[in-house]
Amino acid sequence: MTRQEARERAEEIEPQAQDRRPGVEREMQPPAEFIRDDYRGSDKLDGKVAIVTGGDSGIGRAAAVHFAREGADVAVVYLEEDGDARRTAELIEEEEQSSLAIEGDVRDSAFCQAAVEEVVEEFGGVNVLVNNAATQVVKSDLTEITDEQWEETFATNIHGYFYMARETLPYLDDGDTIINTTSINAYVGKATLVDYSSTKGAIVAFTRSLSQQVADEGIRVNQVAPGPIWTPLIPATIGQYDPEMVEEFGTDVPMGRPGQPSELGPAYVYLASRDSSYMTGQTLHINGGSIVNA
Repeated sequence: MTRQEARERAEEIEPQAQDRRPGVEREMQPPAEFIRDDYRGSDKLDGKVAIVTGGDSGIGRAAAVHFAREGADVAVVYLEEDGDARRTAELIEEEEQSSLAIEGDVRDSAFCQAAVEEVVEEFGGVNVLVNNAATQVVKSDLTEITDEQWEETFATNIHGYFYMARETLPYLDDGDTIINTTSINAYVGKATLVDYSSTKGAIVAFTRSLSQQVADEGIRVNQVAPGPIWTPLIPATIGQYDPEMVEEFGTDVPMGRPGQPSELGPAYVYLASRDSSYMTGQTLHINGGSIVNA
């Protein structure tokens, strides 16, 4: 996607909302781009098995499809968006790789254990875990955040990361990787997303601490910190709060537009592959030019 094409797609974003989280890919207007037509795989992940949570849509779908183009079989863990998950599985299989779609809630530790066991039984092991499932609710006043919202956000955005990492680690070996999705909001904050931003800060500490714990085993743990990316979570959360805000989403970064999932997929490939063999505990900031104190 050229600079002009990216700007034109961003200008097509109009006020919109979806009535449930984390949102549905097929209802977004305009559709998101997941992988560029000119992205050429080079077997960077040949023979690998990856698990991607929140892999049915958005950033997770982009990571899954890029992994498949690089030769990996991919298991997609998703909450309940069956149609989106089926489409992601189809995209993986179009790359001539095997897919597995597992429905469930990463807030449930027993589900996380069962999901990892299912992947290992299906594919014989696992080499890459992408913790990506997330939720957010826009609230402009801290006193409006209920106990239930606070606990749900933490349960999804950081407890689920812990459960999945704990269950996957026994199967990882020298050269294998964990990649966590944090956010620019962990570094700059967000007045309307206090609980979400807090969980993303927790992910930063989780990534850095776990990377030190497993470094001597040859297992690397890194993270991606996206800026504003056009995913179903935007109309399903910001749009629910104020549909008009969706039209302005991402225009406040130096590049003046939201990013596409396709612009993050290669970063997950880099962190999952040997290209990043001397990198652990680190963050890739893909945010349209915003300067953060990393």
